[in-house]
Amino acid sequence: MAEDVQEKIFAIIAEQAVLEPADISMEQSLDELGIDSLGLVESIFAIEEAFDIDVPFNANEPGKSEFDVTTVASIVTAVEKLVAEQAA
Repeated sequence: MAEDVQEKIFAIIAEQAVLEPADISMEQSLDELGIDSLGLVESIFAIEEAFDIDVPFNANEPGKSEFDVTTVASIVTAVEKLVAEQAA
């Protein structure tokens, strides 16, 4: 499941950044990828739709949410956690 989550997130982020998924790495931040606040919101909506999950409304406010959007890796980890919680 982890690879599937990562692949989908890479595809979503790549679409927002107008890049190929192969150009995305786990260590990159959304800023480094050129994704602004509107792109982040659109990415979150796409993630919610792709995984049928609800991302906390304050995900874009570091420190106020457990859903960390600091790096691609942190987004993957947060989505995996939400997917696991929903399956439980």
